[in-house]
Parts: sequence; structure tokens; C-alpha cells
Amino acid sequence: EVQLVESGGGLVPAGGSLTLSCAASGFTHDDYVIGWFRQAPGKEREGVSCISSTDSHTYYRDSVKGRFTMSSDNAKGTVSLSMTSLKPEDTAVYYCAADFALHCESLLVVTTPGAIDYWGQGTQVTVSS
Repeated sequence: EVQLVESGGGLVPAGGSLTLSCAASGFTHDDYVIGWFRQAPGKEREGVSCISSTDSHTYYRDSVKGRFTMSSDNAKGTVSLSMTSLKPEDTAVYYCAADFALHCESLLVVTTPGAIDYWGQGTQVTVSS
């Protein structure tokens, strides 16, 4: 069973930085994608970034390009999201998600959580103005 456990959330001032980690385990084969999503109060969950296990190519939503960097450490089984120049509008619960069928471009536009195979429990990121 795939398990995803996020950590690293917290409270930071606008302009600050934060790195989230997702400990991923239980993958039965090595062709999958892992993404970061976020959900602010009263808003839909939205894809933030994604990485493919086959080529480590990363994808980002436009609003975080140049500020967020996603990386993976296969030896440690972790995926990280380094966030810089944080803005109050980045405030949300951030989720790690994994899927065995979707490509990153498709995963990032998913709005229905049930369409993705696995989710973590989420970690809160709050950016104060």
C-alpha cells in the first residue's frame, strides 16, 4: 500500500521560505508521478507541481514558477517542495499525491481528489502579510 506523509508546514512571513517534504513508500513499480496540491479555505484543491519517476522532469502551475522547486531523492524515498518568496495567497493545506496512470500534465489539472490514486494527510502552510 502506498503511503504518503507530508511534513514541514508552518507559519512564515510574506517573502519567507519553507520546504515541505513528502515521505513516499509502498510503490509496487517504478512508473508513477508524484504531485503537490494545495487547498485554501473555500477554494478548490489545485495542482502546484509534479515530478515524474521515469525522467524526473518537473512541472509547475504558472503562479509558482520561479518561486517553488520540486525535487526527489529516490534513495531516501522523499519528495520535497522548496518554496521561496512566499505570498499570503500561498496560504493553504498542502497535499502530496501519487498516481500510477496519469502524466504530470494531466495530474496538475485534476480537481476531483478521487481521480488520483493516493493522497497524504496534508500540512498547513500559513503566510502572514
